[in-house]
This record gives sequence, C-alpha cells and structure tokens, in this order.
Amino acid sequence: MKINIVSVGRIKEQYYLSAIEEYIKRLSAYCVVEQTVITEMTCDNNLYKEGQKLLPKLNGYVIVLDRLGTQLDSIELAQRIDKIGLSNSTITVVIGSTDGLDDNVKKRADLLLSFSPMTLPHSLAKVVLAEQLYRAYTIINNGKYHH
Repeated sequence: MKINIVSVGRIKEQYYLSAIEEYIKRLSAYCVVEQTVITEMTCDNNLYKEGQKLLPKLNGYVIVLDRLGTQLDSIELAQRIDKIGLSNSTITVVIGSTDGLDDNVKKRADLLLSFSPMTLPHSLAKVVLAEQLYRAYTIINNGKYHH
C-alpha cells in the first residue's frame, strides 16, 4: 500500500515538522509514504488555481480533509483503510490551504473526512493526519500503540 499525502503550503514550525517526520518514519514500517506540497497561492482565484495544481496529483482512493466531512473514530478509520486496501494500491490524502480547497478537488474525493467540526491549523492537521494513519496501521496489524 502507498499513502500519498498531498498538501497546500509549507510548514514552517520545526516542532510540527519533527512530529510529522516521526510519525511518517513509524508509518513507513507498514506502507510506502510520499509527501507532495503545492505552493499556496495568494492571488485572486487562489483556490481554483491551487485546485488545478492538485487535481493531477490525486490518484487511487482519494480522501480529502474537510471539517464538514464524515467523522470516524480511530478504529473506524483503520477499518476503512484496511477495506480500501483490498481494491486500491494507493490512498491519496489531501490537506488544503488556510482558505480551504476548490470544490473540484472536493468533488474528486472518494471520502470527505473530518477530524473535528473545529477548524484546525494546516500544520496541526498534518500532524494529526500522520498520527492517525500510523495509529490505523497499528490497529490493522494488531500493534500495541493503540492500546
């Protein structure tokens, strides 16, 4: 299985980068992980332009993080990932910019996923994503991390 994390905007804070790096390193024991970062736009129609850069990068089963999406607990997420893996070799997870995502990107999603009805900062959302993916794979593989 390959996990493709596609996000908009660079993370500047070292403590977030360290946390993401640690969870990605742990996750790599279970699957191949790729990260792609799209430059955040600050001009008119920025969501549309970001979306046009994102769409070609979306392959396999696409999960888009959106605060209005479906909320799953960690076990439900693990079960969903396990089931997805039966018919897809790649899961692409998309994290938008501080302004969100273009509707065309959301329409491409196989699953709109929400960590919370609250809006999370982009950097923190990426940490939570990396941790939850690692947790999901430990649940799938009966690891001790989740217990």
